[in-house]
Amino acid sequence: MTRPADPPGDETNNNAERKMRFLFALRSKGVTEARVLHAMEKVDRGLFVRGLFAERAYEDMPLPIACGQTISQPSVVGLMTQALRLQPRDKVLEVGTGSGYQAAILSHLVRRVYTIDRHRRLVREAEAVFQALHIANITALSGDGSRGLPDQAPFDRIIVTAAAEDTPGPLLAQLKIGGIMVLPVGQSDAVQSLIRVTRLATGYDYEELRPVRFVPLVEGLAND
Repeated sequence: MTRPADPPGDETNNNAERKMRFLFALRSKGVTEARVLHAMEKVDRGLFVRGLFAERAYEDMPLPIACGQTISQPSVVGLMTQALRLQPRDKVLEVGTGSGYQAAILSHLVRRVYTIDRHRRLVREAEAVFQALHIANITALSGDGSRGLPDQAPFDRIIVTAAAEDTPGPLLAQLKIGGIMVLPVGQSDAVQSLIRVTRLATGYDYEELRPVRFVPLVEGLAND
């Protein structure tokens, strides 16, 4: 015997329950800023996860994507976004496009997002999702993210979604006075620290936020 299909209302209820669990998990991990939660509610993580792991898109865990990279767990995405202290008129640089999920969330919170990745394939696939979602304020580029985007600098905010052994000097130089950068720092084979850097008129203020684990920040352009 075949199982009868669920009535349409059941699917709506399941989606609402899934979304409620997703937001509860974010709050329980410390993502409490209303604007960030609203943006994460609007962006469907399932659109950014393909293949075998698609069914786990709504769990609070990192998942593999193409090119040996990962999509970060939602709670870490939320905490990094929250740590940026975003303002609606901000211009933001993201280093490490990956799946495009982080950039899509940023697009709901700021005026303009520039995102760069060394893997051309990831940029192409992320752009396709942005277009499908009719997101018009993201510019995605292939390039060496460790060097930033000097042609578009300075930036109000910079977020780095790969771990550098030390804070990259070119990125620091591309922050506005009063600007904030959030990035993981540390050896790639050890637990890293998520830090927030604020550029002051007299230098830089560093604040350690929490331990994290990210793929390493690699210089140069990948062959894909």
